[in-house]
Amino acid sequence: MWTERDLNSRNKAMKMLENEHHYLRYLMEEWHPIVLDFENDRFEEKEDAVLAFQALRNKLKDFIEPWKKHTDKEEKYFFPALGMYIGKEQGPIVSIEEEHQEIDGYIGHFFHHSRGNIEEMSYQELKKVVQDAGEAFEVIMIHFVKEETVLFPMVDKVMKIDDLQQLTANLHSLITK
Repeated sequence: MWTERDLNSRNKAMKMLENEHHYLRYLMEEWHPIVLDFENDRFEEKEDAVLAFQALRNKLKDFIEPWKKHTDKEEKYFFPALGMYIGKEQGPIVSIEEEHQEIDGYIGHFFHHSRGNIEEMSYQELKKVVQDAGEAFEVIMIHFVKEETVLFPMVDKVMKIDDLQQLTANLHSLITK
C-alpha cells in the first residue's frame, strides 16, 4: 500500500496519468450502474430497458474520446519512454498494451451489436450486448490498478530526470473535450 511519503514523491508525469484515471473512473460511474441494472434484471418493462440501453450507449460514446486520448498518450509517450529502461518486447508494458486492445474490443463489440434498431431487440439480446460494457468496466478497473501499482512506481525508480521531464512535457495535454 502507498504511504503518504510515496504519494508525495510521485512525479508530475505519473500524476497526470493518474488524474486521467480519476476522470475516466468518474465517467465510468456514469454508465456502470446501467450495466448493473441489466445484470440484476431491474427492468420490469422492455421500454425501460430500451431507454436505459440508449442512455448506456450515449454515456459510452462520451467515454470513448477521453479513453482513446488517454490510451493514445500512454502508447505514444509513456510506454516507449519506460520501455527504454525495462524493455518493450515482454513484461508489464506488453500486458498493459494488450489490455488496451481487449478493452477497445469489448467497447467496439458493444457498439457493433447496438448499431441497429435496438427497439427490435429482445430484452435478452439487449442484456447480452450490455455484457460487453460490463466486461470493459471490469478490465479497465483492474488495468488502472496495474498501471498505478506496477508501471507508475517504476518511473521513479528507473527513469533519468531528463527523460522524465520530456515525458512530462509530452503528456501535458487534456483528454477532455
